[in-house]
Amino acid sequence: MNSQVRVYKPFIGPFDPCPPLPYRTYVVPPNQYIVFQPLDWPQFSLAEALKLGTLWPNLYSPYESKNKRVEEVESGGESIQTDGGSALL
Repeated sequence: MNSQVRVYKPFIGPFDPCPPLPYRTYVVPPNQYIVFQPLDWPQFSLAEALKLGTLWPNLYSPYESKNKRVEEVESGGESIQTDGGSALL
C-alpha cells in the first residue's frame, strides 16, 4: 500500500437519478503517517525544495492530474473509469 492514491466503491442506490460511478479515488498525503519529524532527516537542496514545495523528501507528494493517471493506467493494466481518472484493481 505504498501508493498515495486510494480507491473505494461508493454506495449505489436503486433510485440514483444519474448513472453511478463504480469507483472513486482520493489521495492520502504522506504527512498522515508521520507522527513527528525526527532530527537529521534528509533534505532537498534549497532550489529543489522551492520547486517541489517541501524541504523533506519524506513529505513530498507529487500532484498528478486525473487525466495523467488515466494515461499511465491504460498503458499498464486493467483500467476502471472513475470520477475523471482511473484506478487499478
